[in-house]
Amino acid sequence: MLWLSGIACNGNTHSFLNYPKLEYFLKNFEFIYHPIIESKYSLTQIVETLIPCDILIIEGSVSKDFERANISILDTIFKYGKVVKKIVTVGTCASFGGIFKESGDNITGLHFDGTTHLNIFKEFQNKTISVSGCPIHPETLASTLFEIKDDIEIKLDMYLRPKEIFAYTIHNGCTRNEYFEYKIDNHIFGKKEGCMFYDNGCQAPFTSGSCNKNLWNDVSSKTRSGSPCFGCTEPEFPKRNLFATKKNMGIPQFLPKGISKRAYLTIAGVTKAFTIDRLEKGLLDD
Repeated sequence: MLWLSGIACNGNTHSFLNYPKLEYFLKNFEFIYHPIIESKYSLTQIVETLIPCDILIIEGSVSKDFERANISILDTIFKYGKVVKKIVTVGTCASFGGIFKESGDNITGLHFDGTTHLNIFKEFQNKTISVSGCPIHPETLASTLFEIKDDIEIKLDMYLRPKEIFAYTIHNGCTRNEYFEYKIDNHIFGKKEGCMFYDNGCQAPFTSGSCNKNLWNDVSSKTRSGSPCFGCTEPEFPKRNLFATKKNMGIPQFLPKGISKRAYLTIAGVTKAFTIDRLEKGLLDD
């Protein structure tokens, strides 16, 4: 594998280094180059020659003005993209442009600028898999790479992400779902009780991913720890005013995936008619 770092903070690399089965992983995969992990070749050798490899991994946003080893990263991607079996964009920056696209018009993801599809690497689209996240969950990347290695068919969504992981929303598996159903919000960050969708800007109901199914460090997630989901796997990330729910006449501007405004109002009207004492007090209260 060849791991190229574009315009990046290397957060995905550091997240992946926390993969608990990293030693086993490295017995099955070899990096011909990685910016942090000890590798067989230098970056200069990578860009000046063509080293055979099977998988090209791209971390970080890309731009025609960005160079690695004095060569445009786009040229290096083109050179290796033609010969590898698969390309994996790691993180939201590589997939959609992410945070770094906020600083320049020419900074994008490999195939997408936000939700806009790009044609510059169109010839590689059929061999590309996007694993978005800021950062990615190490298990998500590792499982994807093992499936590639074993020639397992990976079904993708419209943004080239594995459906096995991104067909769910972060809301799926959230321990606060009961509070969501009865519209009981949490007004204090860090509390165990309450939903953070209605007032505190949680984007879990319309964000694709498995954070509440595949926990971070096998322990927790943002919503479980009492912080709203920021929607970091989505093309529109980063959004503004992350700790507040935008509303129009009391209705959240962004509704859960697949829910119409009429359906939302109907459900909200019914649930607000219920008062459940158990949910109105703290979980640890007497």
